[in-house]
Amino acid sequence: MRRNRHTGMITVINGSTIIKGFLSILVLLLFIFSASGVLTSLKPEYRISSGSVNSVANQFSGKMLFSMLASENHYFFNALPGGEPAVSVTPQLLKLTTNISMDDPRSLLGRELPGFSIFDTEILVAGKGTNYTNMPYESSPPGDVAENGKDAALQNVDQIKEPQKQASQDPKMTTGGRKVVLIYNSHNRESFLPYLKGVTDPNLASHSKINVTKLTDKLVQDLNDKGIGSQASKTDILARLNQKGLKYSRSYQEERGVLQTTIVSNKNLQYFVDIHRDSRRKKDTTIVLNGKSYAKIAFVIGGKNANYEKNAALASKMHKALDKKYPGLSRGVLLKKDKGDNGVYNQDLSSNAMLIEVGGVDNNFDEMYRTINAFADAFSEIYWDAKSVSGSSGSPAAK
Repeated sequence: MRRNRHTGMITVINGSTIIKGFLSILVLLLFIFSASGVLTSLKPEYRISSGSVNSVANQFSGKMLFSMLASENHYFFNALPGGEPAVSVTPQLLKLTTNISMDDPRSLLGRELPGFSIFDTEILVAGKGTNYTNMPYESSPPGDVAENGKDAALQNVDQIKEPQKQASQDPKMTTGGRKVVLIYNSHNRESFLPYLKGVTDPNLASHSKINVTKLTDKLVQDLNDKGIGSQASKTDILARLNQKGLKYSRSYQEERGVLQTTIVSNKNLQYFVDIHRDSRRKKDTTIVLNGKSYAKIAFVIGGKNANYEKNAALASKMHKALDKKYPGLSRGVLLKKDKGDNGVYNQDLSSNAMLIEVGGVDNNFDEMYRTINAFADAFSEIYWDAKSVSGSSGSPAAK
C-alpha cells in the first residue's frame, strides 16, 4: 500500500501484482538469454550480420585495438610484443573515412579506375618478391575463340611428358583405397602460349586439349604415389557454359553443382584443389632452383566466404612448407574479395579447399610438373602430420 503524494489517495499493491511483475522480468531475461544462445550457436552463414560493421571492424587489427586501450591505461604499453611502439590510429581513421591507405599507393586511384580488378586483393602472406605490382590475375574471358570451338593449332606437344608412376618404393602409409583429395579446374581450358601456334596474346591462351587439366592429372598421379588417394573431376566447364548460353563469369557457379554432386557420391573427400594458371608473363611466374626452372605457385583465397580463415590457414601451411624446401617457389597467399569478382571460389564447401595458380601463360609443362611435384611433396607432409595428430594415421601400404 502506498499514498499518492498529489491526490492523497492510497493505492493498494497486492501480492499478485508483484508476482506478475517479477515473472514478467524473469520471462524477459530468459527470452534474452535464449535468443542470444540461438544466435551465437548458428553457423556463421546463418547469423545476422552487418556488412558495414564488419568492414569497419576489419580495418582495425588486434594490435591496433590493444594500442587504443593502452592510450587510456599506459600499463598496457609494457605488454606490446617485443617492446613494439603503439600503432597510430590516424592512418587507420584516414583509411576508414577516405579509403586511402598510406601503405598502399593503389588506393589513390583504385576506386576511380573501372576494371581495376586487383585493387581489393590483399596479400595475407607474401612470398619472396611478391608485391601489389605483380600479383596474379585472371585472363579475360576466352570469347569467340572458345565459344565457336576454334582451337588454335598446336606446337611443341611432342615435348610434353605424360605423368608416369614414380619408380620409387611404395609409400609406407596409404589411405587404404579411399579417395580423399578431389582435384579440378573451374577454368579448365586455360592454356599456355608455348604450345599454341601463332598465338601471342595471353588473353587468347585457351585450348580444349592442351590446358591446365594436364596439371590435374599430374597432381593426381603424384599424390597417389605418396599414398594419398586422389581423383580428378574432368568436367568441361566451358562447354557446359556454352551449351547453356551462360557467360564465362558463371564458371564457378557451374563448377559448384559438379562439386556438390561429387561430394555426395564420395563421402571420403576431405581436400579440394582448384588448379589455374596466371596471366602474368614468365618473369613473374618462374624461378630457378638448383639449376632447374620451376613455375611459381600462388594460393588464392575467396574473402567473401564467411569461413575463409580456415582456407587461409591451410594455404599458409602449404606456403611455409614449400618455402622451407623450395625457397621462393610460392608467391604467397592472396585474399580476393572484390565486389566485381567471385570472391568465394566454392571454398565455402570445405575448410580444406584451395585455389592455386601454377605458373603463367609462358611456362612449359616441364616447369609446371616440377612445381606440381613440389606441391605434392609439401601436401603429403601436411596431410600425414595432421593424421598423426588426430590419431588416424592411415593404413599400412599393401605389400
